[in-house]
Amino acid sequence: MSRDSMILSDRDIKENIKSGKIKIEPFDIETQVSPIGVDLRLSRSFRIFKVNTRSHIDLSVKNFEPDTDLIFVPEGNSFIVHPGEFVLGMTVEKVELPNDLMAHIDGRSSLGRLGIIVHSTSGHVDPGYKGNLTLEISNIGKLPVGLIPGMRFCSLIFQMLSSEAEKSYQGKYIGTETPGTSKINEEFK
Repeated sequence: MSRDSMILSDRDIKENIKSGKIKIEPFDIETQVSPIGVDLRLSRSFRIFKVNTRSHIDLSVKNFEPDTDLIFVPEGNSFIVHPGEFVLGMTVEKVELPNDLMAHIDGRSSLGRLGIIVHSTSGHVDPGYKGNLTLEISNIGKLPVGLIPGMRFCSLIFQMLSSEAEKSYQGKYIGTETPGTSKINEEFK
């Protein structure tokens, strides 16, 4: 049976969370729901890329893993993203979607006005996804920006599919708990 695809309103979001259809943990339904989405917070974990002597990233190399460091920001401190820098971050909240909903990750205007990009290309969450969301963070501004773990960082906008997905997300990033690097080389086996 087909139905119209639509973006959920705050009423629909609250109803779906209360019924357990959409799962978000930890979550405060009174403060994190907006008119067309939910606000998600920035976690304390970041993955930074080391500058090294490699001339490029060769995607054909099996089991290639870029040189990175996983950083945990101490409580009360901020994480500085410098101009031109790209880092991976993560949401505090774990998200679980049913097979008839997908979600869009959207940046906050207040951060965009400082030059902070919340996601580079991965702006959607597939039906059936379970886990924290990895954020592809860039600073395209002229000044370093101190990001505060726990701050409202992005929005998740839910969209009803025209019909339930035949297959839920079973990809390589399901269940992610720390910001992980690209696994695209697994596609070239």
